[in-house]
Amino acid sequence: MRKRMREYGITLGLLPTGPLNAITDVEGVTVGHVTLISGEGKLIPGKGPVRTGVTAIVPHSGNIFKEKLIASCYVGNGFGKSIGLIQVKELGTLETPIILTNTLSVGTAADGLIEYMLSFNEDIGIATGTVNPVVLECNDGYLNDIRGRHVRKEHVIAAIKGAKNEFETGSVGAGTGMICHGFKGGIGTASRRIEIGGKAYTVGVLLLTNYGRMEDLIFNGKNVGKMLKEEIKKGKEAAKEDQGSCIIVIATDAPMDAHGLERVAKRGVLGLAKTGSFMGNGSGDIAIAFSTANKICHYGEPVMEIKTISPHSGDINKVFQAVVEAVEEAVWDSMFTAERIVGRDYHEAPLLPVEKLAEMIRQD
Repeated sequence: MRKRMREYGITLGLLPTGPLNAITDVEGVTVGHVTLISGEGKLIPGKGPVRTGVTAIVPHSGNIFKEKLIASCYVGNGFGKSIGLIQVKELGTLETPIILTNTLSVGTAADGLIEYMLSFNEDIGIATGTVNPVVLECNDGYLNDIRGRHVRKEHVIAAIKGAKNEFETGSVGAGTGMICHGFKGGIGTASRRIEIGGKAYTVGVLLLTNYGRMEDLIFNGKNVGKMLKEEIKKGKEAAKEDQGSCIIVIATDAPMDAHGLERVAKRGVLGLAKTGSFMGNGSGDIAIAFSTANKICHYGEPVMEIKTISPHSGDINKVFQAVVEAVEEAVWDSMFTAERIVGRDYHEAPLLPVEKLAEMIRQD
């Protein structure tokens, strides 16, 4: 198993991390993966090779339909096929786990998520309204038989039920077939601790990285991509244009309303920019943010009182900084921990040469 960036003594940002340096440092949040790998060699659409999966972010351990969380989202570049964002933006609430998968499996993933929610909410669609499944995606077609749509409903349900506090990153779950800045990418995570009004809060992120060109890659303001590209043999680079996508999931226990969380989600794309992304024309760069500080009862009172950080307080800057730092680090985490994947037609993306990168950083 490849090590995380901080295990090499390499750090980014100024704020302290949570104990796991993960989105699950936000109390109650858990993450589950189902990784699908089978077959090898020539692509036979519908049969394989399969290099894909599902990742589930479960926002709290209760019934999230009955106890919704305040949430919002931001679309940096909208080349994406996500489900559920319109209602999240309109109502400012999240009522299901968040599912990540590949582009052509979005429909199946939504079906599996709906089936999971119906299984313990007998009132949905009968005594109350329907449910808003949230599914986000990136295209893993360079490595995976994406036309085969190998993700099944049971994989989605298994990812949700298998969610836990400690989880793997890199080439797992939805990240199995993803490529970041020309290197093998996938799932990345990080967290930051802040203090507001004498109280400690956590901001955690989870990313599905599948974007960027190698020559644009930046570490701590230094263009390391051009130098690393020289270390990669010709013909090994998987991405020559910024055509991919990145999904950013942001969780915090800081009390925030939907407008504040939309502002937080916007800062997510700043973290991508710090790694060298310019959100290319064919990129789907989407951030969704939620707070666990307030639970909205589905059958609750018509007038609610919620705790929130004042938009007129400079303390909200601490949340913004935490998001930018965590997103930037999570991008690197996805590449540092990614394992080698040989995909369809023997396609593969090179692994980030971490020792060479460390040498470059030490030279500064």
